[in-house]
Amino acid sequence: MHVARAFSCHLSLADMSHQMSFKELMKVLGLGAVALVLGVEWLNWLMRRLRDSRGPLKEVLFFPSPQVCVEHLFIRHKHFPCACPLPHGIETSFSRLLVHLLSARMSLDLCVFSFSHMELSRAILLLHKRGVVVRVVTDRDYMTITGSQIGALRKAGICVRHEMSSAVHMHHKFALVDGRKLITGSLNWTLTAVQSNKENIMVTEEPELMGPYQQEFQKLWEANDPANHKPQCTNGQLNIKTCKDR
Repeated sequence: MHVARAFSCHLSLADMSHQMSFKELMKVLGLGAVALVLGVEWLNWLMRRLRDSRGPLKEVLFFPSPQVCVEHLFIRHKHFPCACPLPHGIETSFSRLLVHLLSARMSLDLCVFSFSHMELSRAILLLHKRGVVVRVVTDRDYMTITGSQIGALRKAGICVRHEMSSAVHMHHKFALVDGRKLITGSLNWTLTAVQSNKENIMVTEEPELMGPYQQEFQKLWEANDPANHKPQCTNGQLNIKTCKDR
């Protein structure tokens, strides 16, 4: 009887000890989870402080840019190396430009005079495929020259408007990424400009610089809305270009 009672008491103490150990384990795990969350939050706060201490993005790129492979920028999860003969793993002014353009998540507003560069066209088409809202304003004469990529953009469903006046050129070269990043400079979006010309690009997130460019783009976008212009006749044929606002 006493033996059975002692054995039962021993089991109860063992159960209590087991339960206490489980509770302590859960407590430790809970504290660990809280510590992990706080650690992540602290790390994010630290990164924000470091970024703020450096100020807004400011980067200057000069051209011509050497020709290197940029395939990895378009195919993020490629599991095999690119077989092209171009140099790999080299960062250039052109690859930096692509990185900034492909960073768009919501919108890309582009003003460009001459646009015939295939890789830049590929980047814009990829953004459109990802769901980024792309708007393009270009020059009425240069949009139809041999090699222009404007037709490919329109064919893909990207909304393009051109300078309606035949008396002036739309000579801007700038892009607005997600309404927070400005890319501007002398560079036309052509192979010659990228690989042969002395050109420059400035990339910045300075709000004081972003604002005027946003206003200029919106002014051009509204001024060149085909709905506000009468159809023109070319060689006796009615020339109507439509583009729904997005």
